[in-house]
Amino acid sequence: MTQKSIQIAVEEYNSMADLPEADLVLMKLAEEALNAAYAAYSHYRVGAALRLSNGKILTGNNQENAAYPSGLCAERVAMFYAKSQFPDENIEAIAISARSEDFTIEEAVSPCGACRQVMAEYQIQQNSPIRVVMKGEKGPLLAVNSIKALLPLMFHAEELKRKG
Repeated sequence: MTQKSIQIAVEEYNSMADLPEADLVLMKLAEEALNAAYAAYSHYRVGAALRLSNGKILTGNNQENAAYPSGLCAERVAMFYAKSQFPDENIEAIAISARSEDFTIEEAVSPCGACRQVMAEYQIQQNSPIRVVMKGEKGPLLAVNSIKALLPLMFHAEELKRKG
């Protein structure tokens, strides 16, 4: 047996003011977007803002439903909208912010597994990394330069190819 180790690089910023300007713009828009989230059941609001290769910035927020699996996370709302409207543009970066009405989010919120997989699919498709910037209500902000940092052993289409 061989054992391998996977290491990731994570940038940590003490406050929004410490973010690079491009990330700060996205994070401010993500924070605005979370205010319009439909979080009637969890009271956990998430906003996302992404920048496309043409410079356009789009936002999304979580949309819940009484039948829980029918809702969508903010990240997927933003990414699916972006790719449906601008299919030839790359997603360069996405910022995610969260706020709860019931408790304080003490750490930077990271994308769920489903959102990570969608990001991975687009990153592979466009052959360029997607930067991910994450924020909670307290604590430092975190950023990674590629979804590979958050999903190092990602599932991808190569694994679906037929034999023969």
